[in-house]
Amino acid sequence: MRLLIDIGNTELTLGLSEGAEVRGRWRLTSSAERTPDEWATTIENFIVRAGHSPGEIGSACVASVVPLVTGAIRDALLSGITNSVGLVNATAGLPITLDVEEPNAVGADRIANALASLERHPGDAIVVDLGTATTYDCVTADRRFIGGAIAPGLRTSADHLVRRAAQLTAIALTPPTRAIGKRTDEHIRAGVLFGTADAIDGMVRRIRAEWPTPNEPKVIATGGLSQLIAPLTSTVTTVDLDLTLHGLRIAADSMGLPG
Repeated sequence: MRLLIDIGNTELTLGLSEGAEVRGRWRLTSSAERTPDEWATTIENFIVRAGHSPGEIGSACVASVVPLVTGAIRDALLSGITNSVGLVNATAGLPITLDVEEPNAVGADRIANALASLERHPGDAIVVDLGTATTYDCVTADRRFIGGAIAPGLRTSADHLVRRAAQLTAIALTPPTRAIGKRTDEHIRAGVLFGTADAIDGMVRRIRAEWPTPNEPKVIATGGLSQLIAPLTSTVTTVDLDLTLHGLRIAADSMGLPG
């Protein structure tokens, strides 16, 4: 059994895998203040809650965009959970070509997304990952990551709006029923959620216009907010909540990590 860990700027997502199956999905705050001992205790608790013991973990595969947290997590894993830890990055020898000018700058989560899209949704694809940032990962059927785009994330934009506008207060991000709101909370939800959905459709339209192959790429949404936003778009064809974790599973196979 493998432990899969995706460390994002705001949240850390954990899962377990056996073979091609990913079990569970737990989210934690990506706090740089936690010590390795605190991380080890927390991770062990999640493993136990899933009905397993830390002794069943053969290896861990980690994708991280937060170096300060990466070190603490790695130390936590090596302290007693597993002595086999693989890190996803541009030099890991994974079965994908990073066809960009700065391959070492491509985020580990984006590499994992590209790997998973090729296995789970074969063909040309645009992966829209709705997290702290909204990323657009462009992948061709011949296993090339050809680039993409990065925009402010939905929650990041909403929080910034509330902080900068004195008369606005934080609201629950639930789907709006109309574009013309009648109350302040409706105004915010319509602007933020419909605005995000339309931004995705606009970016997908522009990316498709530049696509380097004759194939029209499918659009796959992932990330914690994907289920909220995807139904509001006209271009997202599939929601795959566990896409990044599956990418870590595939990376672990490629690196020969014990299962």
